[in-house]
Amino acid sequence: MQSRIALSQYSLSAADLEVVLALVRTGTLASAGERLGLNASTVFRSLQRIERGLGAALFMRGRNGYEPNELASLLAEQAEHVEAALEASRAAVRQQPGSVSGTVRITTTDTILHGLVAPSLARLREAHHLLEFELHTGNELASLTRRDADIAVRATKHPPTHLVGRRLGPIRVALFAAASSGLHTPDDLERAAPAWVAPDDALPEHPSVLWRRKAFPRVQPAYRVSSILTVAHLVQLGLGVGVLPLFLAREMSGLLQLGEALDDAQTDLWLLTHPQARHLRRVAAVYAHLGASLHLD
Repeated sequence: MQSRIALSQYSLSAADLEVVLALVRTGTLASAGERLGLNASTVFRSLQRIERGLGAALFMRGRNGYEPNELASLLAEQAEHVEAALEASRAAVRQQPGSVSGTVRITTTDTILHGLVAPSLARLREAHHLLEFELHTGNELASLTRRDADIAVRATKHPPTHLVGRRLGPIRVALFAAASSGLHTPDDLERAAPAWVAPDDALPEHPSVLWRRKAFPRVQPAYRVSSILTVAHLVQLGLGVGVLPLFLAREMSGLLQLGEALDDAQTDLWLLTHPQARHLRRVAAVYAHLGASLHLD
């Protein structure tokens, strides 16, 4: 009963959370003290006071130091939120009028990241050096739906209706070979019977895969890979022919386009965000910059 009374009456302070977080992160009184600018005995007395006030132990003492229990882990998690809020506040004080700061999480594919997004972000950070980016590559939009990301840059003809965004233009593709392959036109494919590189297993419904299966139904790719970016690198090495986006191929040396762009394999590039994230200043700044700077032609 006494523990319940103490637990309900004790008021945790930000300093208490800081002590708990330091001890959770380091595991020893001495190391926690170094982080806090205190000596080990002061940290120990602070911990005793907090546990006495809560009426509950927070750590198991052992040979390996202080092991947090469930309550200590919960308090440390909350302390991290406080720490992040303080850092964000300090950044807001430091920034100049008109500048943007904070972390923006972007999800896209490795192909679009390397070919379009990364070069654009480099230019944006020159103007807003307090911006930071978390970049996730994958072929799904679940991370944006779960709010694990702020912005998505995707190749699709049918973006999810619960997201907001804009179409940036068509992603035009063509068949490519290494310039040293001896191939020059699509007519050379029948004569030379080159190997093919394709993302069949990873992206079975990709427009380039559907086009190849229709145009060359007897072809079995010699190299099945996990992304279009890998297709490009293998074609560049002369391992075979493959369908590549024009925006990616134009930045790579040693590639030769075989014929015109393939209209049947074309898709669209979309810039997407969650309705609740688009009004955040940092997200809005990055969204606007990507919308203006991602050029497909």
